[in-house]
Amino acid sequence: MSFQLTAEQQAIRDAVREFGEAEIRPVAEEYEADQRYPSDLLAKAAELDFVAPHVPESYGGAGMGPISTLIVTEELWRADPGIGGSISAADFGTGMLVEYGDERQCEEWLPKITAGETPIATGISEPAHGSNVAGMETRATKDGDEWVIDGRKMWITNGSVADVTIIMAKTSPENGHGGITAFLTPTDVDGYEATRITNKLGIEAQDTAEIVLDGLRVPERNVVGEIDRGFYQLMRFFASARADVAAQAVGVARAALEDSIAYATEREQFDRRISEFQAIRHQIAEMATSVEAARSLAYRAGAALESGDEGRATRLASMAKLFASERAVDVTDEALQVHGGAGYVSDHSVERFYRDARITKIYDGTSEIQKNIIAGHLL
Repeated sequence: MSFQLTAEQQAIRDAVREFGEAEIRPVAEEYEADQRYPSDLLAKAAELDFVAPHVPESYGGAGMGPISTLIVTEELWRADPGIGGSISAADFGTGMLVEYGDERQCEEWLPKITAGETPIATGISEPAHGSNVAGMETRATKDGDEWVIDGRKMWITNGSVADVTIIMAKTSPENGHGGITAFLTPTDVDGYEATRITNKLGIEAQDTAEIVLDGLRVPERNVVGEIDRGFYQLMRFFASARADVAAQAVGVARAALEDSIAYATEREQFDRRISEFQAIRHQIAEMATSVEAARSLAYRAGAALESGDEGRATRLASMAKLFASERAVDVTDEALQVHGGAGYVSDHSVERFYRDARITKIYDGTSEIQKNIIAGHLL
């Protein structure tokens, strides 16, 4: 199956690449070192419709389809996983709002997100419950026309920088995954306390936080979708989220490959450029093949999402995330090897890419979870 980009999709790719080269790459090391969230660059990206590009135009988005959205993510991660990843992750929760939020919720928050005024966070994982979403311990108890939420969320993207968060909590604990509800809350309220996690291996510019919910009061009107249907609502967006992680992995792998090609054609050993040695040539050939295969699988998942074939999209998105994330770690490792000792220090970006790529095998469902999903569709 061929995935020849349309003229519009190629224009999107060119525009994001230009933005990444001009705005992100020159400051990537600085933001990495300072662990600084790129609020200023988020606003600039929003002016070009690169923030939450899938959101309908009526709420300030670009109304892009899944494949175009994957292209934006890939190019942002190629520029830098920390800064570019922050921009592409600013929409984490907008899918839930667009599909299940009421008009008031959408009108209040989506234009602010697409304008780059704030990212959105979604509180799912907990200290003792990552892959096992149904095991979450956060509870929401009804009190008049409000819900009172208590619990802890862990590894939450945008948790300490977002003005708004979707919190997943148990409203009927006895029903397992059938008793989870999604709640929308601003973050500048009593009962919401976020602490940034600063000892990560990679993606240092991205915000990741622990959230403590202590008597957080959420009005009944801020329930997103239906009571006790939050798990099922969430599952509808995991396919697009996993396809997006596949695009992230392709982006960082491409960046490492391109840096390796440039380095190999400049670095000399034994009076020859190392690009002339068969060992290096074979390494780069395998890296390039992995990147191309991963991109093709990611785009196939995007095409399935565009067609509305949920079963096929779920299977292909898990395949794409599994394959692309595993290959990204391999490719960045090989890139470091091509650079030799120079790649082991921060003088070259491949050291950062190697650390950044590793997260793609973990979040939005580990590689092991993806294998379970794929097998479930085949057996």
